[in-house]
Amino acid sequence: MSQYRIAVLVGSIRQDSLNRKLALALAALAPEDFTFEHLRIDNLPLYNQDLDGKQPAEVQQLKTEIARAQGLLIVTPEYNRSIPGVLKNALDHGSRPYGQNAWGGKPAGVIGISPGAIGTALAQQHLRNVLAYLDVPTLGQPEAFIQNKDDLFDEKGHIGIEATRQFLQGWMDKYVAWVKRHASV
Repeated sequence: MSQYRIAVLVGSIRQDSLNRKLALALAALAPEDFTFEHLRIDNLPLYNQDLDGKQPAEVQQLKTEIARAQGLLIVTPEYNRSIPGVLKNALDHGSRPYGQNAWGGKPAGVIGISPGAIGTALAQQHLRNVLAYLDVPTLGQPEAFIQNKDDLFDEKGHIGIEATRQFLQGWMDKYVAWVKRHASV
């Protein structure tokens, strides 16, 4: 059996991030041959092309972890109808210098949670545009725009609403098939 290492990027760096909770709950729905490694993006300097010739150690570490992964799981909040700056910064660092795009060809799943009724629909659309340019094949269906509810997560961090758990299990099943179809293992 092949093992699939998934690099997880959570677009929220706050301590009690709903999107981090969602990322952890999703990992619990995955099969045993999938492992999820959360990439650190809060320690990256702001992208500056002047650094392309000598990327900081934090950027090199990020690119190494991306290279080791067979797939990407990007879980993002929506800030002002788009993706958080910290996530865009990580995407920029991983794609530079020009011609050294660490993201290229890595199959991805995009999902997010927010208190709002439309979840993270606009942030996900913006993210998909960036990922398309970065040559990241991204799962198109099912889309998942999760609205947070008080009882969404149980005391163990699992999805506590059965209908939502079933929906997210279906999403995870499609994501797993997507990664297996596109990943080189």
